[in-house]
Amino acid sequence: MYILILSILFIGCSKEPKILSEKLPQTYLLKSSFTKLPNWKDENYTLALDSFINSCKTSKTQKIYKNLCQRALKVEDAKSFLESEFEPYEINTENGEADGLLTGYYEPQLKGSLVKDDVYKYPIYTTPSDLITVDLSSIYPDLKNYRLRGRLDGSKLIPYYTRQESDGIEKREDVICYTDSKIDLFFLEIQGSGRVTLENGETIFLGFANQNGHKYRAIGRYLVEIGALNIEEVSLQTIRAWLEKNPERVDEVLNYNDSLVYFRQSEQAASGSLGVVLTPKRSIAVDRRYIPLGSMLYLDANIQEKNFNALVLAQDTGGAIKGAVRADLFLGFGKDAMEVAGELKAPLKLWILLPKETEEDS
Repeated sequence: MYILILSILFIGCSKEPKILSEKLPQTYLLKSSFTKLPNWKDENYTLALDSFINSCKTSKTQKIYKNLCQRALKVEDAKSFLESEFEPYEINTENGEADGLLTGYYEPQLKGSLVKDDVYKYPIYTTPSDLITVDLSSIYPDLKNYRLRGRLDGSKLIPYYTRQESDGIEKREDVICYTDSKIDLFFLEIQGSGRVTLENGETIFLGFANQNGHKYRAIGRYLVEIGALNIEEVSLQTIRAWLEKNPERVDEVLNYNDSLVYFRQSEQAASGSLGVVLTPKRSIAVDRRYIPLGSMLYLDANIQEKNFNALVLAQDTGGAIKGAVRADLFLGFGKDAMEVAGELKAPLKLWILLPKETEEDS
């Protein structure tokens, strides 16, 4: 049997089985077919296959799809290859829910300088030299997706500095560059990667490197709690507008989120946790506790009141992406991408495409 499939479970009076993944014990899959995928006939199969081939550059995708990565290089009929070699499974929650949430993210552009001055005064940090990351998976396999982060106080490991605590500690050896907006810097952290255009015209590409170990807390929720925004109106745009209108409260709101992201310089545009350059509307961030990085999925949602269906690749993760039927769609670079990403909150259905079972698998 295919390695990801452990057993078939019958839930309630359902006529079809739920499949529990061995590597993802909380993920329930319902066997489906390509004919049940919304608007599958309108897919650009060639572009979808190209995205799969690009993801096959990584060991994680190769591990899931094995020889299909090599065979995809020689395909002449993309549609036929996808339908004959893959099996779609609808992703459900543990409670049997198929509906989830789709949000969007983008690659922001900031202005910056390598030298601190009165304008460019907010540091963009790489991983601090005193940040210690502890991996306990070799002792506790159940913790393989978790890392303990902290710093040494004598011989004792204590939590690393929060966002507020870090504000007063500038370690220049850990600074990549400086930017002119604390708000822009915060949203760079939320997106996880971006570009900084320096005063001399040079562009620095930044990618996610690490995090301070504190739990992510959404500032939009805080603005709702203090009565600054209604929950229905929370978006990137409304949050930014409120912060710009209330500069004296920026630190208060941003420090609600103790989590702090560190970056690394990159030679290429936005790349996700999988390590490949992200493709607009073909790359998504997922919760890897439920969906393996490198897997291919089919997405059904609405973007700007239009149906959006596409084969996508799980190529990234994010602190706010929690749950089985949950995805963050990469929308590209620039202002247009930002506008769409900032407003996107749509009901979502997801199918994961696994290699079709053969007689040798049984």
